[in-house]
Amino acid sequence: MISDRFLLEASPRQTLGWLMLLALVILAAGIGLRDPWPADEPRFALVAKEMVESGRWLFPMRGGEIYPDKPPMFMWGIALGYLVTGSLKAAFLLPSLLAGLGTLLLTWDLGRRLWNAQVGFLGGVLLLFTVQFTLQAKTAQIDALVSFFITLGLYGFLRFLLTGGGWRWYYLGWFAAGLGIITKGVGILAVLVLIPAIWTHREQLRQASRAAWLKGLLGPLAMLLAIALWLLPMVATVAASGDVVLQAYRDNILLRQTVTRYANSWHHVKPLWYYFTSVIPPFWLPVSLLLPWLAVCWTRAIRNEGDRRVILLLGYLLLMLLFFSLSPGKRGVYITPGTPVLALLAAPWLSQLLDRVWPARLLKGLGWLLALVGIGGALALMFNARLAAKAAELGAHPWLPLLILGLGLLVINGTLRRAPLLAILGSLAFGWLLYSTQIAMRLNEVRTPEEIMVKAAQEVPRGDQLLLVGFKEQHLLFARQPLWHYSYHEENRVQGREAAAWIEAMPGRRVLGSRNIISVCFDTEQTMNLGYRHRTDWLLASADALRPECRGGTPTIDPFFYAPKLVY
Repeated sequence: MISDRFLLEASPRQTLGWLMLLALVILAAGIGLRDPWPADEPRFALVAKEMVESGRWLFPMRGGEIYPDKPPMFMWGIALGYLVTGSLKAAFLLPSLLAGLGTLLLTWDLGRRLWNAQVGFLGGVLLLFTVQFTLQAKTAQIDALVSFFITLGLYGFLRFLLTGGGWRWYYLGWFAAGLGIITKGVGILAVLVLIPAIWTHREQLRQASRAAWLKGLLGPLAMLLAIALWLLPMVATVAASGDVVLQAYRDNILLRQTVTRYANSWHHVKPLWYYFTSVIPPFWLPVSLLLPWLAVCWTRAIRNEGDRRVILLLGYLLLMLLFFSLSPGKRGVYITPGTPVLALLAAPWLSQLLDRVWPARLLKGLGWLLALVGIGGALALMFNARLAAKAAELGAHPWLPLLILGLGLLVINGTLRRAPLLAILGSLAFGWLLYSTQIAMRLNEVRTPEEIMVKAAQEVPRGDQLLLVGFKEQHLLFARQPLWHYSYHEENRVQGREAAAWIEAMPGRRVLGSRNIISVCFDTEQTMNLGYRHRTDWLLASADALRPECRGGTPTIDPFFYAPKLVY
């Protein structure tokens, strides 16, 4: 009978190889099989594509309009992958994949250095199968990359504080924090571990020499050096250009997207307890099921042994959660950098927790629950007419992947019923592989506007002009012809009226847009419906469809122009 000892007592010599091989199989599965999906992936892929097309790498652009919300580090990664592979469909997921593998490697090495090789291996396994970590490593969002830099910074600080690694590791911590900042402002979070270090290393601080204090003060300079790698060329270019658009980018990226966004968020506003009630329980599974027992283990380690490892890691984790909780704007992905720390905090006690009744039961129950959800979802799609109609666009037998998932999980959990840890890890692995290779491919067509943009290229004669209103980046990413479009943030009714004036200003013009914007000035009955995507119909209109009250206007806004040099 297979038991969890197979995993808990794996040979230290083989653990890293098996861990990285398993990670590569799970995290790389599906690369090249799906396109970028809204909301964030098409934006970053389009920016990277435009970098390669234009050769302008310092300022991220989307369809000729500057993208002011993020530094370009993550988009550089996609663009470099595009240059190497020649396929944006493969390249857009490569930065997150490499960041995920790097974070796993750092977690493994920290675990073995702070505890032993077995803890390092188990910490890596727990991290690999933490839902939020796996999801971000398979998604083209910035959070996987910034999590890597935060973990690298934490790695450097802990090597300095706990393993006697020397000052070079301290400076690495600060330098990595700087790289994290120019990836996403919260990259500085690794520095939070120095706050509990004031307590754990209080004696060393009291006895520190003036030379040691001076060396410590040099750390922030290492961070500034990393930031300067991007900031100095950007600021110098803005100053030399005299361009008000670039000046607005500089001010926005340095102030509004950092201090203002944190202290006075204007979207994704959630209550203080959001992460603890809505994110950690489902997205930090399966480790989140063990938190009540782990809390007891941590308390004992701190109270009885004064365990510096636990104090530093737990202190950092709680400070990170407090940092994000105090900001009114919250998204679940923000706390991804906490998953490596949680895995390290769980791994040393995993074996003894599995010997207890309820932790094993909860892990086992989660596997069976996922199996029932898969089968229940398949039956609902098979016999509920309303759900079946909604899922019809997913192709023939949309219930089949869910049925395969449910039946597969039944087999896995039945075979491994005496090994609850292996059962839940096997269940999650099977689920991710099925999702990446089957379910994602079915979802791909309905999550991209490719069909709409192909139809637009067929319906608009060569030489005619096409204006896109209410655009999202995914429309430009799949564009087959030159396009005009208004600013991403332009109000819908303004776009509708401007589109009416634009189309009348010159013959041979068409407007493509979402139904709610087209209907402002066009008779939708006289337009061509190119398809339903992103919860709305996309209509192609000519000047003949203009409403009488919208005729005779004069354009007041110049649209941006984008001509794709490379068809996606």
